[in-house]
Amino acid sequence: MTMSLVLTFSCHDRPGIVNAISERIAAAGGSWLESRLARLAGEFAGIVLISIAEESQAELDRSLAGLEATGMRITLARSATPETAAGRVLALTLVGQDRPGIVRDVTQALGALGANIEDFSSEIESAPFTGETMFRASARLTLAAGLGAEQVRARLERLADEIMVDISEDEESRTFFEKK
Repeated sequence: MTMSLVLTFSCHDRPGIVNAISERIAAAGGSWLESRLARLAGEFAGIVLISIAEESQAELDRSLAGLEATGMRITLARSATPETAAGRVLALTLVGQDRPGIVRDVTQALGALGANIEDFSSEIESAPFTGETMFRASARLTLAAGLGAEQVRARLERLADEIMVDISEDEESRTFFEKK
């Protein structure tokens, strides 16, 4: 019987990390289905969805343990059958002045609405001309039944004096600016 596993890892960045992990997955007869990998501040981390025969998991566990000896931190957890999220999907981009707690405030607002964050990335950048520190985030959300893009926009725009929220839904994109 085939099962799904979620592998997470992190280590100091160096060439060959992805290859080392993928070789061990393939050698155990597993398939690399989906992943998110990133380098931040000299560290490399990722999350990988694997499909593998149940009888091959012990072999994969032993093989991955060898990577831990090189300083890699690895967890492997059995996953439920992948589900398709129910609800409307929105692509969201936020840009605004950076401040402490902005990620907490954004995710708290989305959670209070019942929006599920499927994917989230953020970065800090300098604003053109002024050099002010700007926060930029992109997310893919699945909305709870009855929740609309306008409710998401209105809730997020209350977070700061000036914030731009770009929402794409069904290939239709709208940009909104909160009043100063």
